[in-house]
Amino acid sequence: MTATPVLGPSTIQTERELVRRRAGRRSGAIAATSTIVFLGVCAVAISRSPGWPRVQEQFFNLDAARASLPRILDGLLLNLQVLVFAALATVVLALLLAAMRSLRGPIWFPLRLVATVYTDMFRGIPLIVLLYIVGFGIPGLRIEGLPTSPAILGGVAITMTYGAYVAEVFRAGIEAVHPSQRAAARSLGMSHGQTMRLVVLPQAVRKVTPPLLNDFVAMQKDVGLISILGAVDAVRAAQIEVAQTFNFTPYVVVGLLFIALAVPSARLADWTAGKLTQREQASGEA
Repeated sequence: MTATPVLGPSTIQTERELVRRRAGRRSGAIAATSTIVFLGVCAVAISRSPGWPRVQEQFFNLDAARASLPRILDGLLLNLQVLVFAALATVVLALLLAAMRSLRGPIWFPLRLVATVYTDMFRGIPLIVLLYIVGFGIPGLRIEGLPTSPAILGGVAITMTYGAYVAEVFRAGIEAVHPSQRAAARSLGMSHGQTMRLVVLPQAVRKVTPPLLNDFVAMQKDVGLISILGAVDAVRAAQIEVAQTFNFTPYVVVGLLFIALAVPSARLADWTAGKLTQREQASGEA
């Protein structure tokens, strides 16, 4: 038997790949150069402004940053704990609301109405207002067993708000699944719950993963609002440091820490969206 020769890329394809690589390297070099020039011009303009020495002392003081960093990091740990709690609780609440709104038949109208009213109400209330209502209203009831911790109450308020937004994201994903998927599952003898759990929801979650990650990035930022309830998180720790030193550098430190948390999540969202787009294009070409 003669071995089948392995065909490699053609000469034209190889040349096209070389042209693409050269164009990519040239575009990257131009982008890097223009970015460096732009940042350099901004730095020169800011550093030569009359008030820059005072702004540098008040907002970019390295000694103040080092002194405030330990207390701010302790507060950031509380922010992360609230973030994990709120993210998990939001997913559960949002899935429940989305499932209620996707129920078919007139008998389920009360549940659909409850879910609709909830999403409309808590998407309309500003988060900071809801934080005040939950954070000060629940302890004011003086009911034994209800939480009074500002961190817990802040996490509850964040969950209530983001649960309404994420529920609509899940609902959009559920409605994007073709009805034939449900019909095929029901023809196999699956119940409505099994169809949702095993067929519809897995596809819906894949479709809405990028917007879900974007909501998570926004939640990372909003957990800093629990400081208005008195929780000593990163923002509150910075406020304490500023009150003691009359220097605003701790606020800059907090901002940089939150950016450090948000950037990886944002890049993960972009990467996931790109992968899903490539998968859809590949399936369309197939």
